[in-house]
Amino acid sequence: MGTTVLSLRIDHELLERLRQHAAKRGMSVQDYVVRTLVRDDFDERFQTAVEETEKFYGLT
Repeated sequence: MGTTVLSLRIDHELLERLRQHAAKRGMSVQDYVVRTLVRDDFDERFQTAVEETEKFYGLT
């Protein structure tokens, strides 16, 4: 899997909050944002899988 550059324009307050959250975890802002996006994507895909399984077994 390759990588691609994504450029974002965000306000100063948000960047400072991201820096603080990243620093608490000993991470760069870039790593923190990527990790957060990956986690959210996994959570969404996992929830979809749970819902599909429940439909299959008639639990919903």
